[in-house]
Order: sequence, then structure tokens, then C-alpha cells
Amino acid sequence: MSFSTSPEIKELLHNRSLLLFWSGRVAGTVGNQMLAVAVGWQIYVLTKSPFYLGLVGLAHFLPMFLLTLVVGHVADRYERKKILGLCQFLQGAGAFALAAGSYGGWLNRESILTIVFLFGAARAFELPTGQALMPNLVRRELLPRVMAWSTSLTMSAFIAGPALGGFLYAAGALAAYSVIGVLFWGASLFVSFIRVETSLPVREPPGLSTLFAGIGFIRSKPEILGAISLDLFAVLLGGATAMLPVYAREILSVGPGGLGILRSAPAVGALLMSLYLSDHPIRHNMGRTMFLAVIVFGAATVGFALSTSFPLSLGMLSLLGAADVNSVVIRQSLVQMRTPDAMRGRVSAVNYLFVGTSNQLGEFESGVTAAWFGVVPAVLLGGLGTIGVSLLWMRLFPDLLRADRPEEATSLD
Repeated sequence: MSFSTSPEIKELLHNRSLLLFWSGRVAGTVGNQMLAVAVGWQIYVLTKSPFYLGLVGLAHFLPMFLLTLVVGHVADRYERKKILGLCQFLQGAGAFALAAGSYGGWLNRESILTIVFLFGAARAFELPTGQALMPNLVRRELLPRVMAWSTSLTMSAFIAGPALGGFLYAAGALAAYSVIGVLFWGASLFVSFIRVETSLPVREPPGLSTLFAGIGFIRSKPEILGAISLDLFAVLLGGATAMLPVYAREILSVGPGGLGILRSAPAVGALLMSLYLSDHPIRHNMGRTMFLAVIVFGAATVGFALSTSFPLSLGMLSLLGAADVNSVVIRQSLVQMRTPDAMRGRVSAVNYLFVGTSNQLGEFESGVTAAWFGVVPAVLLGGLGTIGVSLLWMRLFPDLLRADRPEEATSLD
């Protein structure tokens, strides 16, 4: 059956709510990637310190860490569409605050970190809620295909966002932040038109048991626990992207435009890999494939750390992104397909705490180690540490290593 005549494809393309969800996700992701470039460049120019680049990651991480249990509970008790739209609206307001501060000249390192902290709080609610909402928009049988498409769209936004952010910031911080604000408010508008056919889950009485249910569920599934904790430590140690402003300015000498291209490079590799996986899904040796991907991720980080060539650096970052998307697809299959909808918000929140905030915490770790040892040694040690963690996890989680077919993750327990 050809791609164009597939009934499943036609069904997805006529699913208005899914298309609106994807549109909002792309707009919000482009906005966030632009924001990362603009804030990273601006605060490094203000401080000339890699430590403050790490503080930006910490400011993103702290609210996500502190709000995790509350986020999951809220996502399972209240209308997910409204939560998602409100979070995107607030992030748009934050972007316009950065624009106003840049225009008025009152924006300094402290105010930037404060606004970034508020962005982190909004993101803490947005991302797990979005993950929990998506399965409510399609039939369960279509979810694997929807996840593959979602990954491709997200990676496309990861490519466009940083490059656009870098070139817009070259025209001025006001232009960059204003466009970011418009994108977030556009995402909020898209989400407001979504219609969710599935009713809200039965609301359990609030209490500690409901708050910690997501943690208990993950602990009861060794494959899920091993997969998300592996990703946590791999990204935590391999946070090379946090140091991209330093590489762009001091090592590769490519300016803010080059910084945007560098930040886009991992998404180029990830997009190509996600397109490949959509036609060649992982059918055997799922666990071994995931561990191999994490080892390649670490090796590519080592290659980037030692590179002084712009084309080679782009190649290493692209390889890093391609390896990362392998583990993302496997992990998402495990989590989404084995979690009941009634607690998907809480499980998604804990999952996001592990794998989503590891990017921000990894940026802080990279900033601290760069301040101690220097930028290149810090990135190099992170890549080697990622490889070491992968080898250790093979021994700690043998069930994950032996996981064979993805179909094993399609039944609800």
C-alpha cells in the first residue's frame, strides 16, 4: 500500500485536533530553541563566564525538579488542553519581558536568570502535560506512527529554531525575543482549538499516595526505570550543547549565526535518524540498540570536545543527535505504551524529571566543570563518563539489555 493511499495516513491528516497539537508543539519548540540561543549568547556576552551558562541550565532545572509531583497530579486531575495552553501563553509573556528589558537596557544577569526560572516553571507543567495529552487524540493502534511523526516534527523545529534564533539575535535581542513571544502565543492559540474526545480520568482523592504513584509505577518496571535513568545520566554527563556559546565565540570563531547552526546540528542528525526509523522500526535487540546508541552519543561528544574545525564539529553534533533519537524512540515506546491513561500524567512528569530536566542539569554540570577544568576538558570528561555509565547500566539492568522486540512494550500491565 502506498504512503499516499494509506487509510492510517489519511485518518491522521484529517485529525484536526492532532494537527493543531502538532502545530502548537512545533511553534513552541521553535520558540524554545530560539530562546536557548538568545539567552545563552546574551548572558555570556554580559558575564564572559561559562559558569553563568551553567546557571541558566540550573534555573531551568530547579522549578522542574521542585514541581514534578505536583505537575503529574495536576495533569491527571484537570483538563490537559487548558494547562498546556496556559503554559505556552505565560512563556510568551516571559519572552516579551526579555524583549522589553533588552530594549529598555535594564536586563542584567540576575533578571535574565529570574525570567529563565519562570520559563522553567511553565515548562515543568507544559511538557509532561503535552506527553499525556497526545495519546488522547488518536486511536491506540496509531500511537507508534504518531510518535515517529512527532519526533520528526520536533527535530525539524530543533533545526529551524536555533538557526533562526542566532540570525535574529544578530539583528538585535529585541527582534529575537519579540518573535519568540509571538511563537509562544501562537502555540497557545493552536492548542485552544483542540477538541479532546476522551473524557478526563477518574479523579482520585488527593494525597501522598496519588502524588507518588508515578514513582511507584516506574520502580515496578525495571526496563522503564533502567531506560529513563540511563538517559538521565547520559545527558547529564554529555551536556556539550551548554558550552556551544564558548566554542562559537572562542574556539571556532563563528559568531551568533554560527552558534545557531551549531545548535541545529544535533537536530539534523536526529531528524534523519527519526525518518529512517519511521520506515525501518526497531524490531529486534531493542535493549542492545539503546545501549549502543548511548555509547555512540558519548563517543561523538568526545569527538566534538577535541574538534577545532567547524565542519567536523557539525558532523560530531549531528552524529550525537542521531544516536540520541534512537534512545528517545525506544524510551517513549516503553513509557507511553505501558502506562494506563489514568496515571499517564504522573508517569510522564517523573519521566520528564529524569530525561527532560537532565538537559538543564547537564548544562549546569558542564558550566561548573568548565569553570574548574576548562571548557574542552569538561566536555571531554562528560563524553567519557557517558560511555562509562552505559557500560555500568548493562550490568545493573540486564532485563533492559536483553529486551528484544518492541512489541513486548505494547501491553498494559
